[in-house]
Amino acid sequence: MTWPLQIFTGNANRPLAEAICRALGVPLGDAVVGRYRNGETRVELNGSVRGGDVYVIQPTCSPVNEHLMELLIMLDALRRSSARRITAVMPYYGYAKQEKKTAPREPISAKLVANLLVEAGANRVLTCDLHAPAIEGFFDIPVDHLQARMLLATHLRDLALAHPVIVAPDAGRVGWAMEFRDIIGGDLAIIAKQHPGVDHTRMIDMVGDVAGRTAVLIDDMILTGGTLIAAGRVLLERGAREVYACATHAAFAEGVRAQLEASPFTRLLLTDTVPLLEGPYYPGGSKIEVLSVAPMLAEAIDRIHSDRSVSSLFRHESRTR
Repeated sequence: MTWPLQIFTGNANRPLAEAICRALGVPLGDAVVGRYRNGETRVELNGSVRGGDVYVIQPTCSPVNEHLMELLIMLDALRRSSARRITAVMPYYGYAKQEKKTAPREPISAKLVANLLVEAGANRVLTCDLHAPAIEGFFDIPVDHLQARMLLATHLRDLALAHPVIVAPDAGRVGWAMEFRDIIGGDLAIIAKQHPGVDHTRMIDMVGDVAGRTAVLIDDMILTGGTLIAAGRVLLERGAREVYACATHAAFAEGVRAQLEASPFTRLLLTDTVPLLEGPYYPGGSKIEVLSVAPMLAEAIDRIHSDRSVSSLFRHESRTR
């Protein structure tokens, strides 16, 4: 007997949840997720979830703590309502940059979040492009870690860019850059940088030739945008013909979108793991293009629900070079 498939969402990214439900052909679960007058999170599930296979779609994007508390309380409500299996669908995993200690007496907040999710009632986690893959090891429950970046790489391939060179913003993204190169073709370049302080990065040097090429700068998330924009300027100074930038998570701080629209990038590709707030009118049109992860997440949910393999969603077709 198949358990009933039910999907709920908080307030973090309702349009994405609705798109996933349309792809699956199921209604979005009826739930009240709001605030009491004293600021505490209020959750009320309208309808039975007993014996259900329930998925809560909730990226923990800004305001991070509010959306995290919504998710935790929804998980707790589902557990106390006798849902048979509860999956936290977190397209964007907040606190992921705090996955290790960089100084004495610092927390490992990404591990704390993992503990909270399990304690609240999650039996499984479905997520996309974690900042550090090691976060999967923080859980003692199944974690399905989808590669949303492959949507970006495939789209860039379809653009047939002239003489591309894939640029890793640091040594930690070289693996991603090699994946992109397998799909798009071209060469590889790597930027060396230091982190002298919190939310501050300084570029030191670059390995690789970008002169006369179309540079494709990749990263997992954009927070302040300063480092990405500075890297784009360096690539143009080194002779790049034009610069495309792409990132999975548009976790923008306030005012970042306007800076990106005014940046030297030809185009900025993002996904909708985090909702992109509407900006003002930009003369000549926006430089930002958003690709939806809804079909990929819907396929993953359908496969998990029917106990089929999800591993095929982790593969990508390499381009012959």
